[in-house]
Amino acid sequence: MPRPQTDARQRILAIADDLFYREGIRATGVDTIIAASEVAKTTLYRYFPSKDDLAVAYLEDRSQRFWELFEAVATQHAGQPKQQLLAIFEWLDEMLSQGDCHGCPLLVVSSEFPELGYPGHQIAIAQKQKVRDRLSELAALAGIRSAKELSAVLLMLLDGAFSERRLFNKHNNGVKLAKAAAVAIAAYETQLDESVGVMDNSV
Repeated sequence: MPRPQTDARQRILAIADDLFYREGIRATGVDTIIAASEVAKTTLYRYFPSKDDLAVAYLEDRSQRFWELFEAVATQHAGQPKQQLLAIFEWLDEMLSQGDCHGCPLLVVSSEFPELGYPGHQIAIAQKQKVRDRLSELAALAGIRSAKELSAVLLMLLDGAFSERRLFNKHNNGVKLAKAAAVAIAAYETQLDESVGVMDNSV
């Protein structure tokens, strides 16, 4: 019995999500997605006029899911910005340890399509900047003066961990992302303590 047409778009997107993430966008042909989705070519192109449109929808959907989970973790520690930061990186460690994790899809697409003008690359840039801004906001709320600088450090740690996961297909090199992030946060807190001490001594 044919599946209802109403769920065709979501089925196509789900198949594309799996293949694009595991195999890459360039390596995944539209015909492969059509066959796996069990839809007509005209149906796919009705919802996604081009492969680039499908890739953009995939990345936007991935980004939305990431933020839903990110904010859900942060909400569990509302009013405790430092704990929110630590909890977010503990959650990211869990994500990186899952068997179906193959790194960051946004880093993958920016590697596949290094041209800045490619729509998927633009989504990746916007997402990474949003992550950095959110980390900077939490760091500032935690009282860290160099919050923007710390957020850059944390983003580098995060992207490094995602790249390592994709490269080695594992996340067990003996150094957890959450531990590295905690060390970085503590180091910037120490900078604040030292600057306060200098101010006290000058009085």
